[in-house]
Amino acid sequence: MSTRAFPLLQLGAVVLATSLSHVAHYSPFFHFLKLTGDLSHLAAIIILLLKIWKTRSCAGISGKSQVLFALVFTTRYLDLLTSFISLYNTTMKIIYIGCAYATVYLIYIKFKATYDGNHDTFRVEFLVVPVGGLAFLVNHDFSPLEILWTFSIYLESVAILPQLFMISKTGEAETITTHYLFFLGLYRALYLINWIWRFYFEGFFDMIAIVAGVVQTILYCDFFYLYVTKVLKGKKLSLPA
Repeated sequence: MSTRAFPLLQLGAVVLATSLSHVAHYSPFFHFLKLTGDLSHLAAIIILLLKIWKTRSCAGISGKSQVLFALVFTTRYLDLLTSFISLYNTTMKIIYIGCAYATVYLIYIKFKATYDGNHDTFRVEFLVVPVGGLAFLVNHDFSPLEILWTFSIYLESVAILPQLFMISKTGEAETITTHYLFFLGLYRALYLINWIWRFYFEGFFDMIAIVAGVVQTILYCDFFYLYVTKVLKGKKLSLPA
C-alpha cells in the first residue's frame, strides 16, 4: 500500500477509537446502529479518496455528486459554530466536511485532466432548486439553521443521482467505485433501521429524516441488487444505458 495513503488509515483508526468509546458510553442498540452507519459512511469516504489518490485518477467519479455532498455537509453542520454535543460528534462532522472538500479538490483541481465531464452531465439545478424550495416549505422550525439543516437532509437523499446517471451513461463502473457506493447506501439503510428502532422503543419520530432516508434507500435498491448479483461474484457492474 502506498505510504501516501497512510494518513487516511491513521484517520480511520482515530475515528474508530473515538467511536468505540462513544458506544461504551451509550449502550442502547440504536446507538450501535448509528455507529455502524457512521463507520459505513466513513468507509465509503475513505474508499473513494484512496481510489482517486492511488490511481491518480477520478475517472468514473461524478464531480457533481461530490459537490452536492460537500454542500450537504456544509449546510448541515453549521451548528459546529454554535454548539458542542460531544467529541465524537464534532470529530465526525469535521471529517465529513474536510473529506468532502478534499474530494472536490482532487476531482476539479489536482486530477482535473482525468475528470470525465462529458459523461457527468446531470442537471444538478433540477435537484438543488426544488430541494431548496421544499426546505422553506416543510421544516421543523422556520429559522436559518433549521432550514439549512432540512435542506441538507433533502439534498442528501438525491445527491447520488448524478453518480448513478454517469454510470448509466458509461454503462459500467469500476469495482472500487461500486464498493464506495455500496457502503454509502449501507450507511443510509442502517440509519433508516435506527430511526425505526427509535420510533418503536422510544416513540421518537422525525418525518423529514425518515421520508428522505426512505427516498435515498430506494434509489440504491437497484444498485444493491446488481452489487450482490454481479460485483460480489467477481463480475463487472453495469447499468442499462
